[in-house]
Amino acid sequence: MLSAVFVGCVASLIAGYLLYGSFLARRFGLDDSRQTPAVRLEDGHDYCPARKPVLFGHHFSSIAGAGPIVGPVLAAIAFGWLPALLWIVIGAIFIGGVHDMGSLVASIRHKARSVAAIARENITPRAGKLFLLFIWLALVLVLAAFIDLTASTFVADGGVATSAGIYIVLALVFGICLHRLKISLGLGTLIFVPLVFAAIWVGQQAPLTGADSIGADGMHTVFVYVLAGYCFIASIAPVWILLQPRDYLSSFLLYACLLGGGAGVILSGAQIEYPALRAFNDEALGFLLPALFITVACGACSGFHSIVASGTTAKQLARESDARPVGYGAMLVEGLLAIIALAAVMVCAVGSADLEGPATKVFACGLGRFLSIVGIAPDVGAAFGLLAISTFLLTTLDTATRLARYVFEELVGARSFPIKIAATILTLGVPLLIVAIPVESGGKIIPAYKMIWPIFGATNQLLGGLALLTVAVWLKRSGRRTYRALLFVLIPMVFMVVVTMFALVQIMIRCTTFEGGLSTPAAVIKCSASGVLLLLSLVLVTEAVRSLKSGQGAV
Repeated sequence: MLSAVFVGCVASLIAGYLLYGSFLARRFGLDDSRQTPAVRLEDGHDYCPARKPVLFGHHFSSIAGAGPIVGPVLAAIAFGWLPALLWIVIGAIFIGGVHDMGSLVASIRHKARSVAAIARENITPRAGKLFLLFIWLALVLVLAAFIDLTASTFVADGGVATSAGIYIVLALVFGICLHRLKISLGLGTLIFVPLVFAAIWVGQQAPLTGADSIGADGMHTVFVYVLAGYCFIASIAPVWILLQPRDYLSSFLLYACLLGGGAGVILSGAQIEYPALRAFNDEALGFLLPALFITVACGACSGFHSIVASGTTAKQLARESDARPVGYGAMLVEGLLAIIALAAVMVCAVGSADLEGPATKVFACGLGRFLSIVGIAPDVGAAFGLLAISTFLLTTLDTATRLARYVFEELVGARSFPIKIAATILTLGVPLLIVAIPVESGGKIIPAYKMIWPIFGATNQLLGGLALLTVAVWLKRSGRRTYRALLFVLIPMVFMVVVTMFALVQIMIRCTTFEGGLSTPAAVIKCSASGVLLLLSLVLVTEAVRSLKSGQGAV
């Protein structure tokens, strides 16, 4: 029965937080008597201490996005639900949680700098530079994909665009009320959270559309530039006026999905219809091993989380002890969201119409079914699911822009207002160029970024492995003299690096052997990019291993 499986997973995640989370807090030596960079370097702009609920909302909203929904759905449909479920639960507790919390703690011990800057200091300057460039390019790809996807969502449903606009205005007013008018967080929550949910209804009553006058393509272009402008402003504005309040409010949409969906799963009494294990190979994804571990990233372990943890989150952490609920706890809650997405597949039979279409639609249909158990009409629940996903995409967009700006500043070694402007313009200019370039693939015209997107899963997980590698080197240099004391980081690191390298090799083989050889631009780009990433990982791993053996890093 589905409810029994779900309750068992929830119990495992809670036990993981209480037991393994306490173990990690001791290993990382969390100490509230040590000032965090947010307090020590507070500037009211980037470094700004946040209350734990607010910071949890920001971090959770930023790392979640659509990742813990899309990945589990794709993997479950391809391979069956059991492999994905095991990877989510085990991965979140022992790998993803360690990765997220380790990246956060390492960052606050290095003035809230990125994992790449930590690599530069603890491994070698060359490793740090390569890591920074890799992160910036990965974020540019994220922005290109999500700007296009969000614009397409707005074109398809003008109500989502209206709700998004209202939501941003509410976040701005909420931030001003908290930091200028000094109203309490509790009172602000009681006022603004209901308004956010009301905005969803208003959006459906007054959809923003202009497709009849300028066409769908014209509206898509308009939304692309509007989103880029929004990301520009969000990147350079103080975190208290938009980033913190917006993510805090956004988190309540996630909580509603979790509570409503979870309650529906438990109370539904639904039987599991989908096979636990369906196939070991999928035509689109490849072999179960390693495809599972790069398809399901968010929800189990995702390298993008290390950028968020060591970027915006580290600059807002008020106390070291908050690293456990924010870094480790948010990862486990994201795992819970991934399990609910997985449940949307588990209740369907193979070939069901509910499994057709994009993964976001599959999740929305499943959420509508689960919410109907608690008295919400299925179509209303499905619409709420789609609107929530769109909000998560918007959250990822502006957070990724700000993170890319941080990385660029570290890459050039300067922080000033003109540098912020230049870094943000360059960061957004490249994605706009990518989105604007149409290419032919398989007889269809698609955006250029989609040619390289299939390797993004491997890129993301490679980033996770390298972040764990950096944390391990930092811990070794900071006094952990034995490798036994580092096993809680070394084992997840080895697993992630090996699996990712295996995946990159598989992508190269598939491009050259099973996908018509290197006869198309898409195949050439995928194969070349995979080779570059593989070479990059080998260089960084080699330099890190040398640093681990010698006990010395950059000078």
